[in-house]
Amino acid sequence: MKCRFLLLLALSFAGAGSARAQQAGDTVALLGYGHVITLDHSRPLHTIVDSSPVTEAAGIQSPFDSPGTASSVSDSDTAFFSLTHFFTSHIAVSSAGGFPAKFKLEGQGLIQPTGASGAVFNVNLGDPANNPLATVRQWTPAVLAQYFFGASNDEIRPFVGLGASYTWFTNVHLNGNFVAASEANFGDVLAAANGKSTPTTVHGEASSSFQPLFNIGVQQRIARKWNVTASATFALLNTKADIQIRSSDGTVLADSSTRINIDPLALNIFVGYDLGPGIPFFH
Repeated sequence: MKCRFLLLLALSFAGAGSARAQQAGDTVALLGYGHVITLDHSRPLHTIVDSSPVTEAAGIQSPFDSPGTASSVSDSDTAFFSLTHFFTSHIAVSSAGGFPAKFKLEGQGLIQPTGASGAVFNVNLGDPANNPLATVRQWTPAVLAQYFFGASNDEIRPFVGLGASYTWFTNVHLNGNFVAASEANFGDVLAAANGKSTPTTVHGEASSSFQPLFNIGVQQRIARKWNVTASATFALLNTKADIQIRSSDGTVLADSSTRINIDPLALNIFVGYDLGPGIPFFH
């Protein structure tokens, strides 16, 4: 709702002062706010366990899937910045980044092994006490080629863009209740079954990836060198999320993974300042 209001506010600005035509060679610095909507979906968790005669006798197969399990990623808000360089009055290249957005990973369904043991040894991902399962910071620097419509001195200029970004994740923090449930229901049992030492530990990570970006927006000039820009950027982003249970000697007792299509849509509002000819730091 806040982002929708800011977008409408940006589009409602009237031009003020004498507009300076945006020309080839100009670089515009932008700073603003973004609301990131995740259009996510995921696959059921796939689990590989460290097998032993004991686990086999209990009917636990490896690997096994847990039908009904799913993971979802929360929306988020963060600050964005960008430098846009105009090679012509219509064609520009924009490099963008932002303060790493914080996302929450929510779960549903039971991680449940095969056989009769599955009724005893399982972890409820949907338990409110276990959610969010984890929090994570996402880093996504991006480069976009953009085309600006209209004349260079128009007060309002729509644009479209196409580009790519690279995403990686840091500061993965697992929910303490989820960790305790995983250790009690899987870790300690698998350690005993495989003759491994305890205590067990739980670790989470998410894979990095390149992804394409699609961008549309409109720039409203509000003063000679100042503008307000509203844009929407969509990324085809997916990641492999892994949760590992390890014995005290580092042996991986269980590895549960899923592919999550995050597919974020970032709605941004920027204030921009035309720095004039040249590329900052390179002239």
